[in-house]
Amino acid sequence: MKKAGRLLLAGLLTTMAVALGACSGGKTEGTSSDEITIGIPQDLEDGLDPHYVSAAGTKEILFNIYEGLVKYDESGDLKPALASSFDISDDGMHYSFVLRSDVKFHDGSQVTVDDVVYSIERCSGRDGGEALVPAFSNIDTLTAEGGNILITLKEPDTEFLASMTTAVIPKANENPDTNVIGTGPYRFVSRMPQESIELEAFDDYWGEKAHIKNVHLKIIANPDAIVMELNGGSIDMICRITDTQAAELAGSDFNVLEGTMNLVQALYLNNDEAPFDDVRVRQALCYAIDPGQIMELVSGGKGVEIGSSMFPAFTKYYDESLNHNYDRDLEKAKALLVEAGYPDGFSFTMTVPSNYQQHISTAEVLSEQFKEIGVDAQINLVEWDSWLSDVYVGRNFTSTVVGVDASTLTARALLERFTSDYGKNFINFSSPDYDAAFQKAISTTDDAEQTKYYKECLQILSDEAANVYIQDLPTFVALNKKYAGYKFYPLYVQDLASLYVVEE
Repeated sequence: MKKAGRLLLAGLLTTMAVALGACSGGKTEGTSSDEITIGIPQDLEDGLDPHYVSAAGTKEILFNIYEGLVKYDESGDLKPALASSFDISDDGMHYSFVLRSDVKFHDGSQVTVDDVVYSIERCSGRDGGEALVPAFSNIDTLTAEGGNILITLKEPDTEFLASMTTAVIPKANENPDTNVIGTGPYRFVSRMPQESIELEAFDDYWGEKAHIKNVHLKIIANPDAIVMELNGGSIDMICRITDTQAAELAGSDFNVLEGTMNLVQALYLNNDEAPFDDVRVRQALCYAIDPGQIMELVSGGKGVEIGSSMFPAFTKYYDESLNHNYDRDLEKAKALLVEAGYPDGFSFTMTVPSNYQQHISTAEVLSEQFKEIGVDAQINLVEWDSWLSDVYVGRNFTSTVVGVDASTLTARALLERFTSDYGKNFINFSSPDYDAAFQKAISTTDDAEQTKYYKECLQILSDEAANVYIQDLPTFVALNKKYAGYKFYPLYVQDLASLYVVEE
């Protein structure tokens, strides 16, 4: 057995964060009077059950409420969380975890190995249902011995440990969607639909406790109101403001921190919907866009161009050469449309969530660029809950501009969604070659082989123009100078426990 108390994900580039006008001063320990109000762009519409949520905006908040046996830190390292340590066999088949003895749920009950086993089984699909965590369908045996959880896989999986970030919930909790009980540094207090969510620091947290006692999450669905809300004092922090909004805050009471979103922004195409069921049409749209111009107009030139479904933090998988698969060529785009039977172009709709200004602005630039090849792209703004139910779940759309994140820092988390039979393949992409390459990637324990097959998947997504790939967006965080401690992670989370009040 090899000891793996702290595993660094191979090849992952640590996200770099640059503070513009950084705070000074020390931190104060949390007291009952400490509080912060944070703006978020949408309500937690897809529920509070951590095993069923799909929206990135929900998961980034639940990161503070729920924990698994292991947990990511800001460097992309998987570190022991509810497990005090873990071991992985040399052949990648056997995993053992030692459960901490001092962990309590937010209702005061002790976390037991039975709760851990229940949480894993609930997500495994081994009872004949859907595998909520695909990697868990590979579990052969799952047992508990004393304070140890022992797992044997059917086949080796070098990425399996990342799936153990899955939340542990109480076995006795029959309604986790309404009775929110986790183990994280913050506990859920209440929710006012479309208005706010209240969190409170958990006094019996097993690890380093949160510094700020009360966190008020205020829903600001109108991106035009953000600067007014900040300057008016109704919120102390908000993430993912635009570069224009950041410039408006210069000289104010706010520091602006800069990082990357770590997601794949694209015009996602419904491959089952005409005219996007024709690869030539999809390729024509790829040749029609200029990502550099989009980044210049949307975020002042910041951002990183991407040519497939992988963002740059995954250094060993990210293939910059794919950015040039479709260097802008309007004549080639028009010729492809003629071949596909659209010599005069066509019209289609881009459905865009109205609470994300970067996606709205991107859609506006795309619309103008498509006009140059005779294609009329109309923008349909919808509220987030409608986007989630109609586009992501219902697949009732032609195209949409959004960013897709990775729930875990694995290539599998980004690429499995495009396999033909995967329940979350919301663009209806289907390719036997892709499915075969993906299966080879997840079946091998050889790192070089796995990397080769994942890159083959990325090449197929690009060649087949599954989507019109654009960029990994920059992110700007506005934080009142009364606070500090914000951390950027190489995945889509918000670590609220790291924030603290700056000493006067």
